[in-house]
Amino acid sequence: MKARLCLAALLVCAPLAAYAVDDPSEMLPDPKQEARAEAIGAQLRCLVCQNESIEDSSADLARDLRHVVRRHVAAGESDRQIMDWMVARYGNFIRLRPPFTLTTLLLWGAPVLALLAGLTAAFTSLRRRRD
Repeated sequence: MKARLCLAALLVCAPLAAYAVDDPSEMLPDPKQEARAEAIGAQLRCLVCQNESIEDSSADLARDLRHVVRRHVAAGESDRQIMDWMVARYGNFIRLRPPFTLTTLLLWGAPVLALLAGLTAAFTSLRRRRD
């Protein structure tokens, strides 16, 4: 019985595992360039999955973005130029770690401000009831 369950699990999971493996033809022939492309791709968000880098995602759009990164790396562009091109095209959302700006400060600070406003309102309401 256990052997049948293991075999069934293997038959179900095997195609999924094969789908997650990257196509070796995607890789650049130069190992240094490939390592650079992977490092850049690890910093870019998959726009479909949103919580994975394009290197970790198996989405079609992530595959296309990996091709774009490798094409720019093969053309000799710097990491900064490639990242600037991606940000110009997709905005800062493409970065897994966006730069610290006023917008990100408001984004991360809004929950704290909402909590403080709620505590202030609760404290004021309790004080008025006592009086």
